[in-house]
Amino acid sequence: MSVTTVTSKGQLTIPKEIRDALHLFAGDKVEVVITNTNEALLRPVTKRVDEVFGRLSKFRKSLPLSIEEMKAAVQENMKKKIC
Repeated sequence: MSVTTVTSKGQLTIPKEIRDALHLFAGDKVEVVITNTNEALLRPVTKRVDEVFGRLSKFRKSLPLSIEEMKAAVQENMKKKIC
């Protein structure tokens, strides 16, 4: 377990062990989701291509996807994982 402190500006530092576990690097985006039990779930949004390669192949194999379609599919899949 890691503990961090919220600053007067509402910022916090993500401890190194958490950054390492989530493969977070400077400039990466994270999504914070509040669960039904009022807990915060922190998820990385920025992923390298090699981490997500092939994940969208089951959606449509015959036509290439636009960037917007890929982003929407990834976001929808991430939303399903928290439920």
